[in-house]
Amino acid sequence: MPTPQDVRSLSYEEARDELVRVVAELEQGAPTLEHSLALWERGEALASRCEEWLIGARARLEAARTAESSAAGA
Repeated sequence: MPTPQDVRSLSYEEARDELVRVVAELEQGAPTLEHSLALWERGEALASRCEEWLIGARARLEAARTAESSAAGA
């Protein structure tokens, strides 16, 4: 399983798709507790990465709205 550090290089779509796979594997039941914990940790890292992308997207939208409002008011 890849390390949490490599999550930083994933696009939103890559992180989301891998998160879906991790959740599905957790729901099926991992063969060992250690594997379950590794999956859980990977899922947490992937979820955090997705959240970072979404926060960034929200900030870009807000900046665009602000710029649009400023241009409309000028």
